[in-house]
Amino acid sequence: MGTRTRIVRIGNSRGIRLPKALIEQAQLSEEVELHAERGRLVVTAVREARAGWGDAAAAMRRHEDDGMLDAYTATSFDDEWEW
Repeated sequence: MGTRTRIVRIGNSRGIRLPKALIEQAQLSEEVELHAERGRLVVTAVREARAGWGDAAAAMRRHEDDGMLDAYTATSFDDEWEW
């Protein structure tokens, strides 16, 4: 069952008060993302860019699923560089 609250005036804006228990249950931090859908506002926890990529790469390595997708192909550009 949901929790009811009221939309309150905050200066020229409006706001809602969120119970601490709901914030903790949703694991929200100080910064959130909002977007509107018909008849609802959706509040989402902000995720850091590339969050979890390190763990995903490690899992791919454990499963030997981190190889190159295409075979190496030499190009004329390679001749211009001294490796």
